[in-house]
Amino acid sequence: MITTNNARSRGRPRRFDPEEGVAVAQQLFHARGYDAVSVADVTEALGINPPSFYAAFGNKAGLYARVLDRYAMTSAVPLSDILRPDRSVGQCLAALLQEAARLYAANPSAAGCLVLEGTRCDDVEARTAARGFFGAAEDVIRTYIAERYPEKAEGVTDFICTTMLGLSAQARRGLDHDRLQTIARLAGEPLAQQLPD
Repeated sequence: MITTNNARSRGRPRRFDPEEGVAVAQQLFHARGYDAVSVADVTEALGINPPSFYAAFGNKAGLYARVLDRYAMTSAVPLSDILRPDRSVGQCLAALLQEAARLYAANPSAAGCLVLEGTRCDDVEARTAARGFFGAAEDVIRTYIAERYPEKAEGVTDFICTTMLGLSAQARRGLDHDRLQTIARLAGEPLAQQLPD
């Protein structure tokens, strides 16, 4: 009797799960940045061949768009939880900066914000997708501020978004949680004073 230890010869091979692939790709893109991750890197990490990759995602930018959707649902700053109508605008915006600093430093191997870092990538399609997510978040912040401070909404939104970009860049550069929190606190203090309602 001949036996074999080759498990591949028994039954069907395990099917590729695209959602699991998106989760793995999110880790890769977040850790290295969009431009530094190749299709070969993704297929190797997923244990699939290029035709399976293209059948599932279309192209690298298509995969990135799916990653951004997943990131928005699982890892992004929860704007709707922080920008509340029952607290002052300044307190909420200060809390937003502190939560951004916390999240950006939470994973040293994937520091910063996946969306914000993606707004600077070389691939036009991926950059456009990241900028779309960033623009949507900007609109949420601007609308929230405008409900009580319409005359200040544009400038304060620009300040918040610029600060978040800086926090993300500094996290990517290696600043630790405590230093990022100090930056967020210093940026948030005047907001709490200027927007008390």
